[in-house]
Amino acid sequence: MTKREQTLTPIRVLYLVKGLGPGGAERLIVAAASAHNRSAFSLRLAYLLPWKDALVPELERLEVATTCLNVRREWDLRWGMRLRRELVENPVDILHAHSPYPAGIARLVVRTLPSRLRPRIVYTLHNTWGSFSRLTRLLNGLTYGLDSADIAVSRIVNDTLTPRRRERTEVLVHGIQLDEARSQMGKRASIRSELGVAPDEFVVGTIANFRAQKDYPNLLEAARLLKQGDVPIRIIAVGQGPLEEEMRALHDSMALGDRVLLLGQRDDAVAVLGACDAFVMASKNEGLPVAIMEALALGLPICATSVGGIPEAVTDGVEGQLVPPSDPESLASALTRLATEPVLREQLAAGARESGERYDIRTAVTRIEEIYREVLR
Repeated sequence: MTKREQTLTPIRVLYLVKGLGPGGAERLIVAAASAHNRSAFSLRLAYLLPWKDALVPELERLEVATTCLNVRREWDLRWGMRLRRELVENPVDILHAHSPYPAGIARLVVRTLPSRLRPRIVYTLHNTWGSFSRLTRLLNGLTYGLDSADIAVSRIVNDTLTPRRRERTEVLVHGIQLDEARSQMGKRASIRSELGVAPDEFVVGTIANFRAQKDYPNLLEAARLLKQGDVPIRIIAVGQGPLEEEMRALHDSMALGDRVLLLGQRDDAVAVLGACDAFVMASKNEGLPVAIMEALALGLPICATSVGGIPEAVTDGVEGQLVPPSDPESLASALTRLATEPVLREQLAAGARESGERYDIRTAVTRIEEIYREVLR
């Protein structure tokens, strides 16, 4: 038991993240905040970029106060000074960083504080080491040892670390709010009606932001092949990001029309997924995608590239089909099987429903709270 627990004072935790856009890591933070024991832990959150604030209302509903460190570009180091001021004026016991670059700077900021104000640092890696920029890798490599505890969201993420960092990093698979996700299935008919999708139409959904790692060209080329082969399938994608305009132009150039619906950002993304019959992910690189967890929770058979932590969640032939990355022909072939083989589809859906039970965020949060207590002893 920590000294704070002995006095019944909640342990003060500050999450730190680059932005609060609707990405996977950010959604994990919201899910974790919903599951913490709020009588034992007091939560706040600081983020760098004011234009990435989509999830602020959700955190406010959870009574998690947010502070924007207010820089237009993450490399504007004034946010570090603002973080230091925040830690002086509102001290915390734990600083839990969820983004690699902010984590590296925050470690240095914390070292400038008087020892009585210096929080323990916990860092969660949400993606593979190689996915970080060269400067971010250098910064993290030099400062990683300043953490009190490190967490990787999947085995493959941990495997990308150097042996010394790997040994000190705990693999902890996170999760989602299972009941909340499954409740979205009740909106299936209304979502389909809104999107102009017939009740008996076979629909494959994805939640993926328009970033290079998500490899939308791979998905769109697979869709073109499916259209060319007259396979009865429609693809629905939810997401936003810097490559959106470029991908919409590619969609138009392929004359995909309403065979592929690019819906943009939607607050009801999981409800859209619940209106689908299967899930697809065409990525080049991943940690352990939240969208995969959501698809499993919804019992959707999965067609995904065998990259990053995806094979840890999806076994080929059990919950779904795995294909090589950047191979639209294989992706189209796997989707064709889902569309045309109902027995296979139901078999994979049953496997997905069973596996979805593993991704209850409450399990991960229980362990995170134990880690907080351990580093404060």
